[in-house]
Amino acid sequence: MRFADLHLHTNFSDGTYTPEELAAFGRQHGLAAMSLTDHDTIGGCARMATACQAVGIEFISGSELTAELNGNELHLLGYFIDIHNPKLLAEMSRFQTVRQNRIREMVARLNQLNIPLHDDAVFALANCLSPGRPHVARALIQAGFCKSLDEAFNRFLKKNKPAWVPKFKVSALDAIALIHQAGGVAVMAHPGLNRTDDIIPDLVAAGLDGLECFHSKHSTVTAEHYLMLADQHRLLVTGGSDCHGMNKGKPLIGTVKLPYEHVERLKERKGELKLATTNVHK
Repeated sequence: MRFADLHLHTNFSDGTYTPEELAAFGRQHGLAAMSLTDHDTIGGCARMATACQAVGIEFISGSELTAELNGNELHLLGYFIDIHNPKLLAEMSRFQTVRQNRIREMVARLNQLNIPLHDDAVFALANCLSPGRPHVARALIQAGFCKSLDEAFNRFLKKNKPAWVPKFKVSALDAIALIHQAGGVAVMAHPGLNRTDDIIPDLVAAGLDGLECFHSKHSTVTAEHYLMLADQHRLLVTGGSDCHGMNKGKPLIGTVKLPYEHVERLKERKGELKLATTNVHK
């Protein structure tokens, strides 16, 4: 059987692996297809495509967008998005600016707690356009203010801790429309972590294409629950490890293997969406 991992991160957002390292791990685990889904960026996709081609793995361009609906935070994965799409690039740039400002605000709050961390240190360590909390945590460790990522999050960076800053979230309906207009397929990431099943019908009405039923933090029972919901709403099924490299302990690549038939269905959906768009513009 052939398998895919459709939820992966690199150092273009908050992962620690380069695209080349990630592709090498994919080959090690015998993956037939991989998708790079860095947060609010498609910056690593071109390099990942080249790296995958070099090791004989099919590459699917992707990104993970932070969104909200009715006050609920959710993450949307866009697959097969056109990485040169002007509107997508403009929106990504806006999301990245917001992320950078959030880092500055977190550092300002740490400074108020008499922790003299500089935002330059965080940006230098992150070395990407889409920085996140793990970069602040690593900067705190590097500067000797914390001993581990867990300590940094538990003391300062978790929700309701002194340096936590709310995340900007685009409307889920706008995010789905953005993915579609960039030629992509829109999938709700790790629904079992969001616990917001009640908003799934609204997302379906807005054009949601699939649910990430298989995830490293989904139990078998959770996966089965979302497979049932996907079937009920006629949604595609996807899955991925959500590997962030060594950022969150052990690397997760290889822990979730999605049967390749689901990649084929994603491709079919991409074709249907393209056809629908073409007909609309006729």
